[in-house]
Amino acid sequence: MRRVIFNQKGGVGKSTITCNLAAISAVEGKRTLVIDLDVQGNSTQYLLGNKVSDSDKTIAHFFKDTLSLSLFGGGSSGSGLESAIHETPFPNLFVIPSHPELEPLQSRLESRMKIFKLKEALEKLEGFDEIYMDTPPILNFYSQSALIAAEKCLIPFDCDTFAREALYSLMQVVAEVKADHNQNLEVEGIIVNQYQKQANMPRQIVEELIAEGLPVLAAMISPSVKVRESHSESKPLVHYVPNHKLTDEYRALHAEIHGS
Repeated sequence: MRRVIFNQKGGVGKSTITCNLAAISAVEGKRTLVIDLDVQGNSTQYLLGNKVSDSDKTIAHFFKDTLSLSLFGGGSSGSGLESAIHETPFPNLFVIPSHPELEPLQSRLESRMKIFKLKEALEKLEGFDEIYMDTPPILNFYSQSALIAAEKCLIPFDCDTFAREALYSLMQVVAEVKADHNQNLEVEGIIVNQYQKQANMPRQIVEELIAEGLPVLAAMISPSVKVRESHSESKPLVHYVPNHKLTDEYRALHAEIHGS
């Protein structure tokens, strides 16, 4: 299954959600891959710490190779992603790191219409049960590539009025990508993050979204300092605090989207 975690707003927890869901998949015995398409590289840092060197292959190298192939012809029988896959310290969990070179590559990729290359590569990639894609907080070439390559889309949502207005726009973006480029894409659910269930406004907003028929997932994620601590330690919660309430919330979210 290929999932994209997408929101055009920063600070809503895309990387945290991506890495923690992927880590739980891996703990459950599924060979799991995270693809970090955000130039900020938060998922890369979360899973690898500072272990990516300038000589290591990354997702930027994959996209750069697609440009070279179009200039010189040729190709390979593989997906082109294999050499960029890194093992993490956690069993069954792998990552294709981000790289700052993604930014200057973008205009060249757009001008040469490489928007389907990630989808084509992932369809050829073998050996993974679950693939999670972390995206930049903007609708750009990389987030569009991920939406086109994905089967399911998860939308993180923090409970405020501005985020609610942006949510309708997000749903429209996904619908347009589905209609124009990827008929298999489905919004799997809206993940309510930083949810304070004792506060009136967040509870009211969530109730209204559900009443409107939006696909709000039942499992919601509470705020906790343990998230920042786990970032600092480069350990997803299931490894950092396996018995914590927040980790159980992520387990519940993982179970819900997997239908278990």
